[in-house]
Amino acid sequence: MTSQDLDAFAAWVEDLMRGRGYDIDSPRGGGKSRIADEAGVHRAAVTRLLQRQSMPDLETTRRLARVLGVPVRDMLIRSGRLTAEELTDPGGRPASPTPGTEFGRRPTLEEVADLLGVPADRRDMFLRVAEQFLPNEPGTAAETEPARQAHARADGRLSMEAATGTSSTSD
Repeated sequence: MTSQDLDAFAAWVEDLMRGRGYDIDSPRGGGKSRIADEAGVHRAAVTRLLQRQSMPDLETTRRLARVLGVPVRDMLIRSGRLTAEELTDPGGRPASPTPGTEFGRRPTLEEVADLLGVPADRRDMFLRVAEQFLPNEPGTAAETEPARQAHARADGRLSMEAATGTSSTSD
């Protein structure tokens, strides 16, 4: 790894941190400590990365990815450790973690739709149908406002299609 690679990666991570509200610029802002605590890593690892002294180890990278809300795959590629080709399975699909294990949480239906390649014009319907199969436990099937709006749009389309005998999707 070159210093140029480390600099580019650190700059990308800094932008992510700032974008997520971590005050990493002021000495007393506490952003470095806060992100280290939330990720469960040593503050020194965060400091060394931001000062372009060293690349974090794999476990630190994985934990930072979780806190920053980015796939570990992106972190590994951006860091220069692996290429996109190295993270592709023999079937030609990008290698992806088993849902729910990478970040210690269940993936959202939107993330599942992305992984499955659901076309944009059918996404609302996919979300509505798939949601019916989720358990109705607190925190597992909670709808976000955008999801509720998407479902309302899908309901409206379904009602219109039923009334007119037409379909808004093309096969």
